[in-house]
Amino acid sequence: MAWRTANGAASPGRLGLVWLLCLLWHGLLASAATVTYDFNITWLTANPDGMADRPTIGINGQWPIPTIRVNVGDRLVVNVLNSLGNESASLHFHGLFMRNATHMDGPAGVTQCPIPPGSRFTYNFTVDQPGTYWYHSHIRGQYPDGLRGPLIVHDPDSPFRDKYDEELVMTVSDWYHDPMPGLLSQFLNKANPTGAEPVPNSALLNDTQNLTVSVQPGKTYLFRMINIGAFAGQYVWFEGHNMTILEVDGVYTHPAEASMIYLAAAQRCSFLITAKNDTSENFPIVASMDTDLFDKIPDGLNWNVTGWLVYDSAKPLPDPAVVYDAFEPFDDIGLVPWDNQTLLGEPDQTITLDVIMDNLGDGANYAFFNDITYVSPKVPTLYTALSAGDLATNSAVYGTYTHPLVLEKDQVVEILINNLDSGKHPFHLHGHEFQVIWRSDDDAGTFADSNVTADAFPAIPMKRDTVVVRPNGNMVLRFKSNNPGIWLFHCHIEWHVASGLMATIVEAPLDLQKTIALPSDHLAACAAAGVPTAGNAAGNTVNFLDLTGQNAPPPPLPAGFTPRGIVALVFSCVSGILGVAVVSWYGFAGQAGGQGAAPAVLARQGEKQQQQLGGDGQGTVGAAGSGSGADAGVGQAAGGRRSGEAN
Repeated sequence: MAWRTANGAASPGRLGLVWLLCLLWHGLLASAATVTYDFNITWLTANPDGMADRPTIGINGQWPIPTIRVNVGDRLVVNVLNSLGNESASLHFHGLFMRNATHMDGPAGVTQCPIPPGSRFTYNFTVDQPGTYWYHSHIRGQYPDGLRGPLIVHDPDSPFRDKYDEELVMTVSDWYHDPMPGLLSQFLNKANPTGAEPVPNSALLNDTQNLTVSVQPGKTYLFRMINIGAFAGQYVWFEGHNMTILEVDGVYTHPAEASMIYLAAAQRCSFLITAKNDTSENFPIVASMDTDLFDKIPDGLNWNVTGWLVYDSAKPLPDPAVVYDAFEPFDDIGLVPWDNQTLLGEPDQTITLDVIMDNLGDGANYAFFNDITYVSPKVPTLYTALSAGDLATNSAVYGTYTHPLVLEKDQVVEILINNLDSGKHPFHLHGHEFQVIWRSDDDAGTFADSNVTADAFPAIPMKRDTVVVRPNGNMVLRFKSNNPGIWLFHCHIEWHVASGLMATIVEAPLDLQKTIALPSDHLAACAAAGVPTAGNAAGNTVNFLDLTGQNAPPPPLPAGFTPRGIVALVFSCVSGILGVAVVSWYGFAGQAGGQGAAPAVLARQGEKQQQQLGGDGQGTVGAAGSGSGADAGVGQAAGGRRSGEAN
């Protein structure tokens, strides 16, 4: 029996209604697929810059590793087998919110145990946000050894879906010839008291050099560009072409024109490039590492990498033009989100984080938020939250050195960062994007000293998940605590992660206890690694407020020892030894009748110093300010970021 609507139109019967509902449900199921990747993580040999073979971490015997592709709404399943043999592993899916799946976020010691050699682990979660992301190892500085690649979430409902003809994924990165374990040992060492970060050997585009990208006249291309590097920010431009920015870090933006962009480590940017209507020439694509980050410029370093937009493969690939003036990239602070989200209201909770670099009792240089340098707990922080009962809201159970910050659900949270350091830092928040409501210029001091009022905050702030705070500057971020979970907030320079520049957001832990049940492979990985799955940060399951035995950093320096004093002591010793050696050499050289070598040595030293001061013309693009600073050994080079020298 049919029924009619109020206006008399015929409507389906009950069976017809059920049929329509079934069709609708079938359509929803058909649009959301389960996408599965089986990853066997292995060692292989790679030489992407043609300069040095080196052990590299690949997947399924290949490197570069696969690009993960899904559609919005898909369930992503990644089955991991760790076949490295000598290292544990993990995978983090950078920028994805992991709603109701914080246990799939990936940082070892935070939301899971390390995946030991020979063990299996499955990441299984729904992807509910479109955009450009990447995935990488999140354990002991591992990803620069090769375990990092793009993750693209396609959006059938993108507001820009009709604006381009073809889509291209392009990565930019830095590359080291030496494996990370050795570099980390040298970096966190009393022989490196200034904390000078290892300088990359090369820059890469799509994990190679001399990349060519074929384009057709008049077509418009969507480039999804990702900085998957460990350290260096990159200036990027396409000669003869402008970019129209449409997305940053998974956030759609109102279109913005740019001739050059800057991508810090972990940042992403999607933009349109329209090809010219003729094929008379090809055009360079240039990425240039931000050498202001480097304490010194090693001899022979080419900090640029060049590719080409190729209109006609029969025509030459031209050298890029030399850049003599300072780089002037597009300022991302002016981007307007497509959703026009207005400034979040007054914060319910404000977190102030002061960034410093300082030395500890082992003589090495560490990074600190509010005088706390991060140390991984004995029990992963998520497992503490799940096993602590009502005490999960007490920050003490997570230990001193995870720097835990407990949030209630649905608060407006403000993070105020004072960078008391003379270097740039790209800060990333897991599980969220944030509004960037204030970012100072260089050398502005603390936020309190800047005399900024709320009137200076934009009505519609820029949003992203990784943003750069300026040297000796400050920044203010806001987000809504609407995603219960355990989320890291950290600098995405991998050297600074290793040296402790991290804090832990514990968001709505009581809600978390109601929604998360640990899968068996989580527990198996912990058992294989010998890591407990319950208890406070010290592994205490009897008294969660007893942190006796928690993991801790080295003790503070003895009174009177400062970073500057350590540097002076080390270099005084070195100078003394060299002085004795020179006197001895000079005496022997005089006896042999040869005294002409010293001036030549001094001349070479002067030449090297001049190269460090102004750049030596290596490569095809001059980086403004490259390697400024006369003596990187005492931390005075541009980008030298030791707190003792900032005073």
